[in-house]
Amino acid sequence: MTEDESNPKGLMERQTTGEDRVRMIARQLSEPRTANWVASEADWSHEPTKRVLERLVDDGVLHRDESGTHTTYYPDYRRQAMQEAMRLRDSGHTVEELTDRLAEMKTQIRDWEAEFGIESPNQLRGTIAEESLDADEEGRRREIAREWEQLQRRIQIVGFAIREWDFLAPTTEPAEANS
Repeated sequence: MTEDESNPKGLMERQTTGEDRVRMIARQLSEPRTANWVASEADWSHEPTKRVLERLVDDGVLHRDESGTHTTYYPDYRRQAMQEAMRLRDSGHTVEELTDRLAEMKTQIRDWEAEFGIESPNQLRGTIAEESLDADEEGRRREIAREWEQLQRRIQIVGFAIREWDFLAPTTEPAEANS
């Protein structure tokens, strides 16, 4: 194994440009981030990172929020959801397999609701204040809360893919204009 193969970050840096890395990171954002944060993750300087982020805003890939102390950038969540739904549709899974997966995710959430006697990830986080919990159980509950939020997002996307199964089917013929 070469040094590059054992160090994936080093390999990414050698085979991509700074702009490529900024674009990759920007497309994977799950929450608003500053240009400095993106620049740090991309291992690139601030000014060129900011220029790339602004181009992504102009292209509709990201949104800019200037309401806080620092300008942040976040993805177009609708676009991300649509792209993920199309990936699910094109993945080779059947609608029945996705329906089964949807049921499994919902069952997992119901199990957590029953286990902890709560109805949301934030309510679960609130139980961490209980003095009787040890550090391991606190960590477990924090991890479950994060996973619960992820499952809620996945349920929405998988449900959308199932509801719009026919619409999301890849087309092989270009749409014809009405005469």
